[in-house]
Amino acid sequence: MDVSLHGRPATADRRSAKASAERILHFTELGEGPPLVLVHGLMISAEMFEPVVEDLARRHRVILPDLRGHGRSRGLPAPYTVPVLAGDLADLLDHLGVWSAAVLGYSQGGAVAQQFALDYRERCSGLVLACTYAFNMATVREKIEGHVVPLLVRALGMKRFARSVIGIGLKRVSTQRAAWVAGLIGDQDPRLMEAAWKAAMAFDSRSRLAEIRCPTLVIAGSKDNAVPMHHATMLHEGIKGSALSVVDGADHALIWERPDEFVRIVERFLTGSLG
Repeated sequence: MDVSLHGRPATADRRSAKASAERILHFTELGEGPPLVLVHGLMISAEMFEPVVEDLARRHRVILPDLRGHGRSRGLPAPYTVPVLAGDLADLLDHLGVWSAAVLGYSQGGAVAQQFALDYRERCSGLVLACTYAFNMATVREKIEGHVVPLLVRALGMKRFARSVIGIGLKRVSTQRAAWVAGLIGDQDPRLMEAAWKAAMAFDSRSRLAEIRCPTLVIAGSKDNAVPMHHATMLHEGIKGSALSVVDGADHALIWERPDEFVRIVERFLTGSLG
């Protein structure tokens, strides 16, 4: 249910607010407890967390923003650079009266989460980096993909592009779940997604990983072909004291393929019992 930015939630369990004409992202909020911000990946929206949000909200005040240019925040203008997206998160927390929060970023959302931890160090109480990277142009394949994807989006449009992505990357989830993900991707604006993709490819935190000092968990799927294991290893080795949890046999669709396992790993970290 939508409410005004300065209104009260309709229920104690869930509330949301539309993106403002200024800088406040559209967000949904669910649950009570220590704040936890879930940051979605490229070309999708915060709805991607639907399989895990109810369970996470049992112990946390879960905040789910749609990033600038995505979902119901598509009305907020460019640029879509990672520092701007991290700044948007800080502005949203200001709006909600939240000083610090744990931040979970999935795929490209992990880049935004890293940037938030670097730019707003005192405000990041914990960091979960799931199926993500410090630099996504590290191999020849990744460089080719980085240049080809915007061309495909332009040529195919988002719905056809989404169907092609699903055919390649979501073979392990149910047909119903794959169609749902394709719908979330297909609903995005192709012009904005092309610009967002190009901005994302410029992200490179490799030289600054040692500056991340908050408790950090890196989650990876051992069979993730979209963001292979070398990215998780780089993050884990670069962020001093970080924990690494590798889900054997899982790929980039980990959150949709094994949501219960994903929640267990995250909760063990957030409660300090991940050993």
